[in-house]
Amino acid sequence: MSEGVEAFVASGPWPQRAVLSALVAIGRRPRGARLLARAPLLEQAASAVLALGRYDAPAVSRSLGWNADAVVARGLELRRAEHRP
Repeated sequence: MSEGVEAFVASGPWPQRAVLSALVAIGRRPRGARLLARAPLLEQAASAVLALGRYDAPAVSRSLGWNADAVVARGLELRRAEHRP
């Protein structure tokens, strides 16, 4: 797991930490992904956490169309235009 995903999983209460860790471990393996496909809600949770890991690396996220620096700059520009702090 990437550091960001590890921090995300570790920030939850203990039952959620255990479940998310298990889902990520299962979802990373092809056989586990096929198993999770039988439980759509679990598959969605696992794929969402795994997607967080992909977007965690700036170079990867930019190649996927997400640029955090541009989002922050746009937010600051909007705040200035609306005269907000």
